[in-house]
Amino acid sequence: MTGLVDEGKSVDIVYLDFSKAFDIVSHKIFIGKLMKYALDEQTMRGIENWLNGWNQRVVISGMKSSWRPVISGLPQGSILGPVLFNIFINDLDDGAECTISKFADDTKLGGVVAIQRDLNKLEKRADRNLMWFNKGKCQVLHLGRNKPRHQYMLEATQVESSLAEKDLGVLVDTKLNMSQRCALAVKKANGILGCIRRNVASRLREVILPLYSALVRPHLESCPSLGSPVQERHGHTGATKMIKGLEERLRNLGLFTLKKRRLRWGSHQCVQIPEGRV
Repeated sequence: MTGLVDEGKSVDIVYLDFSKAFDIVSHKIFIGKLMKYALDEQTMRGIENWLNGWNQRVVISGMKSSWRPVISGLPQGSILGPVLFNIFINDLDDGAECTISKFADDTKLGGVVAIQRDLNKLEKRADRNLMWFNKGKCQVLHLGRNKPRHQYMLEATQVESSLAEKDLGVLVDTKLNMSQRCALAVKKANGILGCIRRNVASRLREVILPLYSALVRPHLESCPSLGSPVQERHGHTGATKMIKGLEERLRNLGLFTLKKRRLRWGSHQCVQIPEGRV
């Protein structure tokens, strides 16, 4: 996508949200799809037994409903659940002209053209799977500057435009400069640092340094390749000020500035990429 933006093309990404994704997976449809993957009989039987044979009822103020079989849904919080869900929706992008990325119930559709046609196809396939999109949570991100803002429809509902969307935990904005992601990381780090300042009476190095390294710095260093060079501020300043003067403080504490740490991390990546280790 970034390559298309660099070429000056108008790129849109539609972030899709399945309504009650894991809860409405039909066991009958899922087992039928699973048979197409040529799994051995023992594995098939194990998964089928894992899903079938469950019953449920409602109890309110001592009043109990009759038992009903559970005919849909994948266990949430399990290791196998997201894998099985990916298998269930794996055929969504058959015949799609745009790029479709799927990770559990997070699905996004991106491209330059034919997005509306692919959205229509996705809707039809979702209907066949007895699933539907939560249209209120579906958003479109328009990448690039001064580009036409195309409108997209899910059934009769227009997909709302967004200035930034969380993509697997990383905040992506329309300019792709990661400034909003960096600002959010700094805000979280400062919030934790403020909590430490208010609730920890000691200002000894042995107390503040471990707290900073364990609770604050991880937020400032999450996805360093995305934050550099946007986030070049001395993130150590607030924490080390609780101990002593910046350069002397860093030297005495055995810390590098975040800028130096990112440069070292970038150099390490440059060595690993040609060797195929990334």
